[in-house]
Amino acid sequence: MKTNILNYTHEQLSKILVGLGEKKFRATQLYSWIYEKNTLNFQEMTDISKKSIALLEEKFVFELPRIHSRQDSNDGTIKILFELTDGALVETVLMRYRYGNSVCVTSQVGCNMGCKFCASGLLKKKRDLTSGEMLGQVYVVDQILKQEDKGARVSHVVVMGIGEPFDNYDNVMNFIRIINHPKALAIGARHITVSTCGIVPRIRQFAHEGIQIKLAISLHAATDEKRNLIMPINARYPIKELIEAARYYEQVTNKRVTFEYILIDDVNDGIEDARALIDLVGDMLAYI
Repeated sequence: MKTNILNYTHEQLSKILVGLGEKKFRATQLYSWIYEKNTLNFQEMTDISKKSIALLEEKFVFELPRIHSRQDSNDGTIKILFELTDGALVETVLMRYRYGNSVCVTSQVGCNMGCKFCASGLLKKKRDLTSGEMLGQVYVVDQILKQEDKGARVSHVVVMGIGEPFDNYDNVMNFIRIINHPKALAIGARHITVSTCGIVPRIRQFAHEGIQIKLAISLHAATDEKRNLIMPINARYPIKELIEAARYYEQVTNKRVTFEYILIDDVNDGIEDARALIDLVGDMLAYI
């Protein structure tokens, strides 16, 4: 079966191509054509031999999501509903800021975390997205920006769309390494943020990835009693374990954690909640 060439990191593609009898530099050539020259047709890659092109066409395809619908806001925000090759629908959002263009990426079709305040959980998880399907969201939005202005590009990525990124850990990390690669989209690691509802073992694993990505944790309550009401994941990984993992990440990486906290009327927005939050994370080098 042919595979989507957008699924592979530079290192993975190099190993595959060497295994097929190609030279190691072929991966760099392909990355340059795909991501720098925006060419998704092997026949147009003029510095690759016909023999190699025949092999590439035999083994690989280019698969990008199709724009199913699009909503444009007056502030420049664009919300896109993408259709994947199997017909699944996922949402991606382009947000424009003074510091650049940020894309909110979806990592799963549906979500099993069941957070009470989150619309993503209304659809149970059907499957994980591949690295290429996540990459495709950014690639298409990047093309939209370049059509508007040749100098425009996606500069920031947040993996905060539909799904729990750390429930699709390997594909998400592959995706990040692709968009961060200097021959791909060259999005700086410090411009990439991954948000988790609190899968503790993955937070600890994430601390050792050796890449300066930002970590955001959906906290939304400072006590187990309240967090249990709105976030089922807290029954598996209670606040004490979550904060210990966040401190571990901070210690290993020397990077701040961002705690996300949605104010929900008469649930977690009282003065006592603010004091509990201070007591919980007040001595950490963190953003809230």
